[in-house]
Amino acid sequence: MPTEPPPSRFRFPSPESAGDDDLVAVGGDLEPGTLLAAYRSGLFPMRVPDGRLGWWSPAHRGILPLEDMRVTRSLRKSYRRYAYTVDTDAASVVAGCAEPARPHGWIDADMSAAYLRLHELGWVHSVEVWANDGRLVGGLYGVATGGLFAGESMFTRGPDASKCALLHLVKLLRSGGATLLDTQWATPHLQSLGVVEIDRSEYLERLRKALPLPGPWG
Repeated sequence: MPTEPPPSRFRFPSPESAGDDDLVAVGGDLEPGTLLAAYRSGLFPMRVPDGRLGWWSPAHRGILPLEDMRVTRSLRKSYRRYAYTVDTDAASVVAGCAEPARPHGWIDADMSAAYLRLHELGWVHSVEVWANDGRLVGGLYGVATGGLFAGESMFTRGPDASKCALLHLVKLLRSGGATLLDTQWATPHLQSLGVVEIDRSEYLERLRKALPLPGPWG
């Protein structure tokens, strides 16, 4: 079972207070208790342009309905090509997601360390995708609390490897009783996999219902 960290010394405003703005608050820290309080409130961290820590709750939130992921014939074929593990090498997955060469990279050293601390406490989980020769070719990580899995980032070094990581996660969440897979925003790439946009108010209602539920990790 995950270990509950000490509570945050910060109190977040309601996401609804942001109106049409995706940014709800600026400041705070990346301590485990702060991060968990944020996700349970419908927020996630990402830095603002001046480098300060921002807490975001998109007015139009991306979620992937667990029964509606679009799985093409080619993706099914790719899925059978790889092997999968969960929580075997979270550090390498986070490092892969944080590679400086990636376009629009936002995961700095402090962010990486914060999520790995949460992993040690049992709240952050990773999916690893392995090629037949033992190379890590893709993966994803995110925060799980109750029936919520808040996806943070994924990476690929092989054909369809990040999509296969997502498919493996969806299978795990469906079998484990989770109900809400949060993708933050609905990018065109994610929409091609079945991600849809919902209003913030609907997301917060789904979150309220998901948090008391058991998920794959308890």
